[in-house]
Amino acid sequence: MPFGITVVRQFEKMVVLRWGRLERVSPPGLRFVVPFMEDGRKVDLRERVQRVPTQKYITSDNVVVDMDFVIYYRVMEDNAEQAVLNVQNFEAAVVNLALSTLRAVIGATSLASALAEREKVRDSLQVRLDEVTGRWGVKVSQVEINEIDPPPGVKNAMEREKSAAAIKTADITESEGQRQAAINRAEGEKQSAILEAEGRRQSEILEAEGDQQAAILRAQGFSTALDQIYQVASNVDAKTMSLQYFEVLKEMGSSPATKFVFPMEFTSMLQPFLNLGGGKSAKDNS
Repeated sequence: MPFGITVVRQFEKMVVLRWGRLERVSPPGLRFVVPFMEDGRKVDLRERVQRVPTQKYITSDNVVVDMDFVIYYRVMEDNAEQAVLNVQNFEAAVVNLALSTLRAVIGATSLASALAEREKVRDSLQVRLDEVTGRWGVKVSQVEINEIDPPPGVKNAMEREKSAAAIKTADITESEGQRQAAINRAEGEKQSAILEAEGRRQSEILEAEGDQQAAILRAQGFSTALDQIYQVASNVDAKTMSLQYFEVLKEMGSSPATKFVFPMEFTSMLQPFLNLGGGKSAKDNS
């Protein structure tokens, strides 16, 4: 309790009470406190680090766990007088409040959630602390949970559960891989069959088109041959045909047959030669 001349350091403020009533809050520097009349109390504004010893807590599923945590807090500069006037010992008050608040938070949380969501427990603890400590002029800036330690039997059970879950996940992953591989193989076989069928189809189409083109070319050649035959036949006159008949008769005469039958058209075929012979005799007689 300073009296007379005192020095308030940079990280402090001094709450001065006169006759037991709040008189002023002095900033850093050289300050004078009237003896017997005034009472000055320095308040450290620096952030404090308080480690809360390991305690036992009961989760919502009735598992007893050991936990310890660290609180970071400080007296707010604008509310330094509240740390003197509203609470006898704000440091002890913050620690005890943290213990009771953490018991309430853990009591509403299962062990699995506490282990898996440690940050959520930490944030919930910090918010609840900050709601209460504000009236003391104290700001809880951070809470860190160091360890959550369940009983040995629970640890073993959790390890077995994790091992079973890992095996299950591995089996699922392996079966999923086999399933995907089978799908890929089936898809490959399907695509191969489609490509093979498409190849056969294209081959048959090309073969049919080749047969069609060959048939067309053969028909065109036959038609051309007929046209040429027709052209030659149309140019053959009666004399040529008669000569062909004589050739036939000549061949017939060489055979041992003694009797010949001539068609009636034969005489008409010989008419041009008879006319030629008659014309020549008449000319020679004249």
